[in-house]
Amino acid sequence: MRMATFNVLHGHSPRDGRVDADRLTAAIRHLDTDLLALQEVDHAQPRSNHLDLTALAAAATDAHTHRFAAALVGTPGETFRVPRHSHDGHHEPCYGISLISRYTATHWQVNRLDPAPVRSPVIVADPTPRLLLLRDEPRVLLTAVLTTPHGPVTAAATHLSFVPGWNLRQLRAAIRILRTLPPPRLLLGDLNMPAGLAAAATGWRPLGRRATYPAPRPRVQLDHILLDPRGATAALAAVTSVDTPTLDVSDHRPLVVTVAAR
Repeated sequence: MRMATFNVLHGHSPRDGRVDADRLTAAIRHLDTDLLALQEVDHAQPRSNHLDLTALAAAATDAHTHRFAAALVGTPGETFRVPRHSHDGHHEPCYGISLISRYTATHWQVNRLDPAPVRSPVIVADPTPRLLLLRDEPRVLLTAVLTTPHGPVTAAATHLSFVPGWNLRQLRAAIRILRTLPPPRLLLGDLNMPAGLAAAATGWRPLGRRATYPAPRPRVQLDHILLDPRGATAALAAVTSVDTPTLDVSDHRPLVVTVAAR
């Protein structure tokens, strides 16, 4: 089984500032995954040419199973609201995460993770470094129970807060939710924290330890694939390769992990 998590920065390329459907398709096709979690995913946003990035990525990887979960309806950093229900904003610009798989899903679940209640300081380096007080965005956990050749697997995607401490609170909430679903369990996403902290806070095993951010010269790992040791199969725990390929999309590199189960 080949899996990846990738913060796609709404398909944006820092090299030229453009969102290009063919470029994103090529990047996703290069990953060649059986299971793919995407973060910072646009749906019908003007800044990404009104594309459905989830459907685009699913087609690129020949995946018949895919779902988008909106973290917010509207435009990040501008006017937005928390979705009122799972189909809210279907005909409006949305922003969130996706889970894409070549395996069939027997169950889907969406859970909301509360944003930090106060504005937090963040260093923004565009065009010159400056300190801003930013409002945290709503977060979401998207989970599927997949039918794989090696039995059912619970897989979840998320993108946690940039606020230190609050992201730990969200991570622990996500783990409690996932432990109500059948093992083995995987959590993929941009957790906005290093692997050691994520492992210590959850007891889950990082399947790959590689720096993923910033993309040109990664110095820190923000993107993770975690395996719950409770009920984990030997095949899922047997990592055969870990990669963080350089792609022409996003300010993150994807984390790509291959395990023996395929």
